[in-house]
Amino acid sequence: MDKNKELLSLLTQDCRRTPRQLAAILGESEDEVRQRIAKLESSGAIVKYSAILNDEMLDRDSVHAMIEVKVTPQKSKGFDAIAEEICRYPEVKSVYLISGDFDLAVFIEGKSLRSVSLFVSEKLSAIESVLSTATHFILKKYKVEGVVTTKTGGGRLPVQP
Repeated sequence: MDKNKELLSLLTQDCRRTPRQLAAILGESEDEVRQRIAKLESSGAIVKYSAILNDEMLDRDSVHAMIEVKVTPQKSKGFDAIAEEICRYPEVKSVYLISGDFDLAVFIEGKSLRSVSLFVSEKLSAIESVLSTATHFILKKYKVEGVVTTKTGGGRLPVQP
């Protein structure tokens, strides 16, 4: 396996691993691992490190939604310019170009159903290239980024392979 692919796989599984721990797993020097991580970060291959939160355990009162968006692609810019415009909104967490009946999948987080509704009606639908939307509210998250987030019988999260 490519050295960077293996390093990235380990960081994706648990970004809390230290360069010393990664070096031990990879059979490399700590300094070499630090240098490779620094290169991956500066090149933009590693964009961000983040924690996956279990909203139910934290009793967070936010509303998450996935909005399918049908758009008219812009001449010579395709979907990119529209996606970039949508990305500017702080409530937007992710934007993906998708296949099927819609063109974009937009994931947002709002404080309430009303705030999500206002985002769709006043911001997203107001973009000239947006033809239609379909909003899906996320009711429960069972698995996020490859990690099961729901409790099992004993009240503990299952061990990830």
